[in-house]
Amino acid sequence: MVISRRVGAVLVAASVTLSLGATPATATGRGSGHDGPGGGPGAPGAGDNYFPAAGNGGYDALHYGLDIRYEPSSRAFVGVATIEARATEGLSRFNLDLRGFEVRSVTVDGRPARYDRDGQELRVSPKRALSRGERFTVVVRYDGTTGRPTDAEGALYGWVSTPDGSFVANEPDGASTWYPVNDHPTDKAGYDFRITVPAGKTAVANGELVDQRTSRGWTTFVWRARDPMASYLSTASVGDYDLRRSTGPHGLPIIDAVDRDLGPDSADGLARTREMIAYFADLFGRYPFSSYGAIVDDDEDAGYALETQTRPIYSGPPSEGTVAHELAHQWYGNSVSPARWQDIWLNEGFASYAEWLWEEHTGGPTAQQQFDTNYARPATASFWNPPPGDPGATNLFASSVYNKGAMTLHALRTKIGDRAFFTLLRTWYSANRNDTASTADLVRLAEKVTKRQLDGFFQTWLYTPGKPTSW
Repeated sequence: MVISRRVGAVLVAASVTLSLGATPATATGRGSGHDGPGGGPGAPGAGDNYFPAAGNGGYDALHYGLDIRYEPSSRAFVGVATIEARATEGLSRFNLDLRGFEVRSVTVDGRPARYDRDGQELRVSPKRALSRGERFTVVVRYDGTTGRPTDAEGALYGWVSTPDGSFVANEPDGASTWYPVNDHPTDKAGYDFRITVPAGKTAVANGELVDQRTSRGWTTFVWRARDPMASYLSTASVGDYDLRRSTGPHGLPIIDAVDRDLGPDSADGLARTREMIAYFADLFGRYPFSSYGAIVDDDEDAGYALETQTRPIYSGPPSEGTVAHELAHQWYGNSVSPARWQDIWLNEGFASYAEWLWEEHTGGPTAQQQFDTNYARPATASFWNPPPGDPGATNLFASSVYNKGAMTLHALRTKIGDRAFFTLLRTWYSANRNDTASTADLVRLAEKVTKRQLDGFFQTWLYTPGKPTSW
């Protein structure tokens, strides 16, 4: 994510300091531990200390099929979510995250299921308890009127209704504002989107556009995202977009959606996308997904960009640096996602450092010069806090997460040398592709690559408040 006006994170939650080596419970493994056919209820959260209500335990979501009909002028939304999942323990009941909307029916494997609501939790009790390892299909029919949800700092996120459609950007747990979901990065899944909107509107989602049909004044867009994706990276944005197609390295399809209300220079920041993909692929490894592109909207109220998987969304015309930042996230953040939200610096610090590398590659200041400029800031500057390794739930997007996070990587580079550093970046991606990882995992890998003890270095840069003076 790149922020212009967004200053905080979403949904105030208890901020708990975890040690460097702590391992979070995962969305697919946390629960009561029942294995038999009787089972018990799955946990109502994924075990993330920053957002205790986000995600759920007891099952692994494998695929979401989202069938949405949306009318922007009235904000009327009708949805059918088909969720294929596998029980990771015996389950008499399981939860999905869903905020707002009227739930009309829920079935499990085609049979009506009992359900109730408890805040953002949709609690589902199938007629027959599920056994550990059993695959099952949940269908939720729901509808309502969308709005403009905000986080604890007043920033827009989730399904944001706009005059011409919707701006959909979910980080960290806004997916539940528009579909029932296991809303935590530790449970990635494939997606199919079927989005029906008034003729003349364009609906844009992740992956590839596989069908588009107009009938009786409505157009249905079908998008397919085959690669595993965290829910916060999904989108279904609607607007007055023109779709522009091009080809990237190795025949990679690139689909850009650019709002027709923007000026002729609105997509200038995208001009070097193909070159950027090739450059980052040389540094990090081959581009992770089956397509790429961008959504350039005219919703200045949002004031930020988000690395939605395969198709980052920008609330206005992006700069070249912002495009580089969101592209780098496809490796670091999207393919390798944070195991817990405390680890968000693994997203933003890595993408910010990649932005420095791109600027150096194109004749701008070197990464060392950027580091030196930042390090010259006085020790009393707020720039240095909060520590990026544990910023707190309401400071996920603090500037230190981005800037001090990027400086951490450059300081590591100077400590271990270029060869080991770039080996580490490539190995971090290849070893954790389509998965999640924590800061503790990075420390272990760095020590393995360098055969040096580095926990003190990471403690200084990531967890100690203030300006590092030695490392």
